Amino acid sequence: MSSRTGSANLPLHGGFVPQWLATRMATLGRVIVEAVAHEYGRDEVLVRLADPFWFQSFGAVMGMDWHSSGITTSVIGALRRGLEPVQDELGLYVCGGRGRRSRATPAELCAVGDRTGLDGEHLAGTSRLVAKVDNNALQDGYQLYLHGFIVAADGAWCVVQQGMRPEVRYARRYHWLSAGLTNFVDAPHAGLDGIPAGEILNLTDTRAALARDSQLRLLEDEGPDRIVATLADQQRAQLHLDLPAHHHPRPADVKLRRLHAALAAAAERGPKDFPDLLVTPGVGPRTIESLALVAEVVYGAPARFSDPARFSYAHGGKDGFPFPVPLDVYDRTASVLRRALTEARLGRRERLDALARLDRQSLWLEGKVDGPGFAQIVAREHERLQHMDPRQVGDRPAAAGSGPRIGSARAESGRRRKATAKRGATQSSGQLDLF
Repeated sequence: MSSRTGSANLPLHGGFVPQWLATRMATLGRVIVEAVAHEYGRDEVLVRLADPFWFQSFGAVMGMDWHSSGITTSVIGALRRGLEPVQDELGLYVCGGRGRRSRATPAELCAVGDRTGLDGEHLAGTSRLVAKVDNNALQDGYQLYLHGFIVAADGAWCVVQQGMRPEVRYARRYHWLSAGLTNFVDAPHAGLDGIPAGEILNLTDTRAALARDSQLRLLEDEGPDRIVATLADQQRAQLHLDLPAHHHPRPADVKLRRLHAALAAAAERGPKDFPDLLVTPGVGPRTIESLALVAEVVYGAPARFSDPARFSYAHGGKDGFPFPVPLDVYDRTASVLRRALTEARLGRRERLDALARLDRQSLWLEGKVDGPGFAQIVAREHERLQHMDPRQVGDRPAAAGSGPRIGSARAESGRRRKATAKRGATQSSGQLDLF
């Protein structure tokens, strides 16, 4: 993973994560991470967090807006809250975050060192150096505002940090992984996410080694202009994940054959492996569909996360795109996964193996089944929402018997006008209210 680099467009979103979703993200995020660690080991958690494609899909399956830069802040925050009660047992510690929390990362790492016996001062120095490399050695116009450092009890770590360019309303996310890292300034990133914004001065590129070694001589003999020219000739192509600015996922954003396969796998395996869920009124079959996508996040191969928008089908999005978050389905999905993991730790793997079969069945069915278009799938979901306790940002808890928690079109339009006006005001002052 340490040799893999990539880039993506991440629209810069203002706003906040409501408490009803933040709490659930911490719960579901924790159990997914615990499942990955149980099945593949703790190091695999770090490897996946260092993959920008998996990271975006992870955030989308937890109900965040599928394309938003806000996924970065919300996922790091959810992992901080969710893993804290089990951090010693799991051996994974989440430090840092956005703004003030990012600046506290070195102190938090020193505290982890006191707790685990690791060299906290060394980890703190690593944190500072990683931030310096992405802010200074990689001069791409994005100013860092978020720094998350996830460290294991054995000293392995990954870093997820993000910078923004308010004038273009885009963000770039950077991923680091300690495994295989021998040099902090020679192609150290596990991945880069962001929108191309002109030429990038990247002193961390492998082909910039000669430039790094000779820049003092160049500076002394030929001046700084020659240094810039030398580095500009040594840029390399990046893998690219295009996350567009539009809110509604479009057919081009989703590999429909994979979504069809997941839905078909849920229909075929669900009655065999989850009969108890299917007798629960209102949430049975739909919960199996969400579990099929969650199972893919746990068991899926890296190549299957190239379309994060697909994972928004599991639990919708907080802003109502592609549909509001179905709270009943969300809670049931987290409950089933948590129960499966608890039983597996006691030697009873039947339910966790059933989740793995969902993923294998989905993979086998890919390209073998067909179904409606994405718009039809989303329209069907809107029709089913009334039985699933739906919620989106701005909705207030409904009184008993008062119907679903979906804001009116007029109220939603008003909220969007206010949000747009606020974005304009904060942008003009050079500040953004970001999650």
